[in-house]
Amino acid sequence: MIRVGLSGFGDHEELYGNGVRASERLKAYSAYFGVVELDNSFYAVQPVRNYLKWLSETPHGFQFVIKAYQGMTGHLRGEKNYFDSDEAMFAAFHTSIQPVIEEQRLSMVLFQYPPWFECNQKNVAILRKTRERMGDVPCAVEFRNQTWYTPETREKTLAFLSKQQWIHTIADEPQAGMGSIPIVLGVTTPDKTLIRLHGRNVSGWHKSSDPDWRKLRYLYRYNMIELSEWRDRLRELEKSCETLYVMFNNNSGGDAADNAKQLISLLGEGDQGLAPRQLDLFE
Repeated sequence: MIRVGLSGFGDHEELYGNGVRASERLKAYSAYFGVVELDNSFYAVQPVRNYLKWLSETPHGFQFVIKAYQGMTGHLRGEKNYFDSDEAMFAAFHTSIQPVIEEQRLSMVLFQYPPWFECNQKNVAILRKTRERMGDVPCAVEFRNQTWYTPETREKTLAFLSKQQWIHTIADEPQAGMGSIPIVLGVTTPDKTLIRLHGRNVSGWHKSSDPDWRKLRYLYRYNMIELSEWRDRLRELEKSCETLYVMFNNNSGGDAADNAKQLISLLGEGDQGLAPRQLDLFE
């Protein structure tokens, strides 16, 4: 099975139009896609009430990819962490996502590590400890540093992730030096693989003096040739993995939703269990 969705549900004006309030967007989103990547949880551990609300607004078959809190992935680097210890931080995160687990609607927790998280003994130990702390919660890892995928380390990285039961995240992103990774079509768990499509805006990928650089880095629209290439890759990956989760993160220019719909059309299969939506006469 291939499930296609978007990173976040709040930014896709092209999907909702002007008539949908912010508080109603997830419900509207779930009429188009059967899975969403929640990024709210990256910026702060969410209160349980938020997850209960999101669960109530979506059909029973709707799934969530939840991003790990930034303190759990080393992104804070000197900024204030509101938890007194790593134990307290992980415990709070576990508590927050429990309603999603109980309803069997958690696809995985995504640990996206920063560009300075390179392949070395210290960071391998961090991955081991993190996986231990997450217990039986399905967890995906995404690297942003090429040292994990050199000719010398690539197969060792994949073997390690498989042994530790980390879901591999395959990323399509600009090839912009050490702080980016190539497309590595590796499956490390037989039941799930995550694919994140960030776009290919090389000039905007790294931090710059532009105040809107975060928006520039995801400013990209995949063309039909590129999407067709991904269709073929996904069909090949399907042979060794039960469920593929494809998340479009090229949100800056309003391209993610259109690209996701185009890929679904190319695959020739729609997601099941979508929420009902009103017919748009002009769609």
